[in-house]
Amino acid sequence: MTDTHCHLDGEEFRDDISAVIERAREAGVEKIFLPAIDLATSQHIRELCAQHPGYLYPMAGLHPEEVRGDWREQLAEIKALLTRRNSSVEANQSPIPLGGDGGGPIAIGEVGLDFYWSREYEQEQLQAFEEQVRWSVETRLPLMIHCRRAQNEMVKILRRYEHDLPGGVFHCFTGNQIEARELLSFQRFVLGIGGVLTFKKSHLPDDLPAAVPLDRIVLETDSPYMAPVPHRGKRNEPAFVALVMQRLAEAYGISAEQVERQTNENVKRIFGHSPVI
Repeated sequence: MTDTHCHLDGEEFRDDISAVIERAREAGVEKIFLPAIDLATSQHIRELCAQHPGYLYPMAGLHPEEVRGDWREQLAEIKALLTRRNSSVEANQSPIPLGGDGGGPIAIGEVGLDFYWSREYEQEQLQAFEEQVRWSVETRLPLMIHCRRAQNEMVKILRRYEHDLPGGVFHCFTGNQIEARELLSFQRFVLGIGGVLTFKKSHLPDDLPAAVPLDRIVLETDSPYMAPVPHRGKRNEPAFVALVMQRLAEAYGISAEQVERQTNENVKRIFGHSPVI
């Protein structure tokens, strides 16, 4: 299994991250992808991944809720991280071992739009997101997209670059069948499915098999948030991605092994633009 979205750099894991990683390994998690939310986390995540080469993999990006007055300065510094990574790849003419010394981001994320709480920085969010979408086109790194109360605006921006984008993940999908079909019209993108799938009142177990082929799904936890049942309300962690996989198997009427095999193939397809995935 691969947990494609996990905030292991958070304070919630400061005291027991080694134990958390060990439990993930024991649960069968083979890779964990770490999204950033700003410049500081983009740098910190890379350092953390260097301590766990071949297991933790970094991203870099500016989260929409972190878009403030200094967003242009933040983006300039984050892009420098990506530029250094690309220069190293070109100089070596071979993939850099991700998660190790010199390893760069495997994706641009977590980026997107979020108008749930406020539209105070709406225009800044739109501009910051579009700039990072252009980075994906330039670097061939996939996007890890966060979207809340902004699907129409997000889709409008992505349509401008639809044929040039390498692909990516619509993280934490909780929408309906119509929304799923619209997102999957972007042929090189998949949906990230996490703990919400296991919630008692979730419509996803019915909607996903009706609208989403299994080859358009990747697993995620969004740890430390959104813990699946029976851990709902507690700290989430990457080992719990196995519970998401099991519930997905039940929803599709297939074995957990089939889900694991297909979602692993999906990860390789989407993140195959990145070295050593």
